[in-house]
Amino acid sequence: MKDPLQLGTDGILLFITRYMRLFGFGLISFCVPLYMQALGFSAAQIGLLMTLTLAGDLLISLPITSHADRIGRRRMLMIGAVLMALSGVAFMLTGNFILLIIASTIGVISPSGNEIGPFLSIEQASLSEIVSDSGRTRVFAWYNLAGSFATALGALSAGWGASLLQKGGMTSVASFKVIIAFYVAVGIAQLVLFSRVSPRVETVPSAPVRAEKTETRGAASNIAQKLGLRTSGKIILKLSALFSLDAFAGGFVVMGMITIWFKTRYGIDPGFLGSIIFGANILAGISSLLAVRIANRFGLINTMVFTHIPSNILLMLVPLMPNLSLAVAMLFLRYSISQMDVPTRQSYVMSVVPPGERAAAAGVTSIARTVGATISPGLSGLLLGSAALLSFPFFIGGGLKIVYDLLLYRSFKASERGKK
Repeated sequence: MKDPLQLGTDGILLFITRYMRLFGFGLISFCVPLYMQALGFSAAQIGLLMTLTLAGDLLISLPITSHADRIGRRRMLMIGAVLMALSGVAFMLTGNFILLIIASTIGVISPSGNEIGPFLSIEQASLSEIVSDSGRTRVFAWYNLAGSFATALGALSAGWGASLLQKGGMTSVASFKVIIAFYVAVGIAQLVLFSRVSPRVETVPSAPVRAEKTETRGAASNIAQKLGLRTSGKIILKLSALFSLDAFAGGFVVMGMITIWFKTRYGIDPGFLGSIIFGANILAGISSLLAVRIANRFGLINTMVFTHIPSNILLMLVPLMPNLSLAVAMLFLRYSISQMDVPTRQSYVMSVVPPGERAAAAGVTSIARTVGATISPGLSGLLLGSAALLSFPFFIGGGLKIVYDLLLYRSFKASERGKK
């Protein structure tokens, strides 16, 4: 078997786990909002659960990613896989809102179809150990492409699977439980595959910073060092603040919320909804791959900013379309360029930190994004519950994302001038 990305056995295993996990996240992100609607919960309650799911991700991911370089990346990935499977089991066994909140907070459930939990941060750091610096952006682009395709297939499978089961006489609730059972199986498979990854993905932690230097650097530096960022704390904390704003904006339009919006506005069935999400994620995956050539020519930051702004203008145009066909077309156009900033962002973070701090840096920036995204799905749920405010999540999310793009570009230019 050829290995065009020169990943080796460990890299191939990490790509497989990425694909399987995002397939599971595609299943669950499509299934959970409709499952909860079938149980009788309101849009506001669904939004609250998504918010608390992301809040729980902070409690789980921060200690795992900040200690992964010292305790062991493989071990931490296996813990994440166990939490993933257990959260799915809980959703299968109960329809009690409080118990579902506890399960989503403690476990690993993705409300958006995107990565959640400690996996992404640790896998990025692990891949950075086994690929060259020059090939990192390309590898991350294919890594994101694999994830987007998997999420797309998961959403499509969930949509048409639930539709076929319901047409066969199964209740909505029972059909969604079958989909969740597949999610549990994915978690178990992740555990097995992570146990087969070799020690090559581990790294030697950076040497501790001397105590006298720590005392003169202030509270922010002390916090950064406790998070595993001994030498790169300043730039990572700065990037984290910006990424948090982007994620807060994105939380208004996570895939689960978009699913509810299309169902509420147009009343379409699960199969067609799954097809829409499938198409959006396929286009998102292709856009992340195209980012490599653009980044090689224009640079990482420029690619992140100048592809992101048009995609967010298109996002705000979705609810302004007069019919379903045009709304879907605008959504597809948006996703065709929406993910070009993702592999470039990931590669940029890996490029500004030493190898021994990569898992921690990816973890801190990922946690910052989770912090930003924690509140907004709950707010989006409240807006979606009002006919007059139904489309506001698109306007708020897109507008704030443009503000983030401008701040990121300004910050980059300021730092460049400071180096001259």
